Amino acid sequence: MKQVFLLILATFFSVNLVSGQDNKPAEPMFNPNPEKAQIVTSDIALFWRAYDLAKPENNLIIYRDEYLKKGSIGLQEFLRSKIGNSCNLVTAIDAAPKYYAALRAQSAKVENYKPQMLASFKKLKEIYPDAIFPNVYFLVGRMNAGGTVTFKGLLIGVEMYGKTDAASVAELSGWKKSSVGKIERIPFIVAHELIHYQQKYGLFDDLNLLGRSLHEGGADFIGELISGGNDNRQLHEYANPREKQLWLEFKKEMNNKDTSNWLYQGDEAKDKPADLGYYVGYKITESYYKRAKDKKQAIKEILDIKDFNAFLKASGYEEKFSVEER
Repeated sequence: MKQVFLLILATFFSVNLVSGQDNKPAEPMFNPNPEKAQIVTSDIALFWRAYDLAKPENNLIIYRDEYLKKGSIGLQEFLRSKIGNSCNLVTAIDAAPKYYAALRAQSAKVENYKPQMLASFKKLKEIYPDAIFPNVYFLVGRMNAGGTVTFKGLLIGVEMYGKTDAASVAELSGWKKSSVGKIERIPFIVAHELIHYQQKYGLFDDLNLLGRSLHEGGADFIGELISGGNDNRQLHEYANPREKQLWLEFKKEMNNKDTSNWLYQGDEAKDKPADLGYYVGYKITESYYKRAKDKKQAIKEILDIKDFNAFLKASGYEEKFSVEER
């Protein structure tokens, strides 16, 4: 628990230094009770009010004054880290007007998933008693992040979960078209970000590709344990038939700091889906967990990996490919 608290304090000071704030700090999100975590959806209604008021001649001002300035502390964090300013937001809306218009009905459904999210929080407490539970803020952004974590809580970009069918994403291109999901995936991204909040490495560390992939894939794996679903399931559909080849390619680069072929590529991925490092990290973590006799201890170790190569070796993941060759 002490390590978690120190991580949270470190996160807080980093946030304040980056944003230039020197005001009195808020209380750390050091809440061990899953039922006390707030699930905040007020920013969704605030966005749609601004959306209805906005006209071409005033949209920059309306979104700034009626949405971004009036939003929750979670929206202020999302503005700082992902949206940037009202111009960026308006540009995204103007690029996909039909998509955003249809998003209203989907975003209204977030409330329906609160019981499912709470169940995931309780499940995490069962398998990892040291868990802490930040508030969760649902926001409408500019289609560049489904979820992120800051000291203030978990921030979920609802606009990345507006897909209903193929026609609903016709305006989108590249990474956005392949990455947006249906609203029912909301509990899975919340679970993923909740696990990031528990991890004791990754936030400030200068990680190599293997470390970054374990950080993301580990969050996917434990997130799936507690929620029953994986926000990156489409990666598994692509990668499962190609697992060995992907591993051999990944292994060549895993100790490099350059992650550009495997993570956070956005529209720059060529000939294969972006972010396949999530998949590799998931499979290594899954192998480690399945091997472990003490599952609760395994969860602790997954959340606090100190030596990535040693973790890989202990997982036995690479061994299965050697067996296949015999």
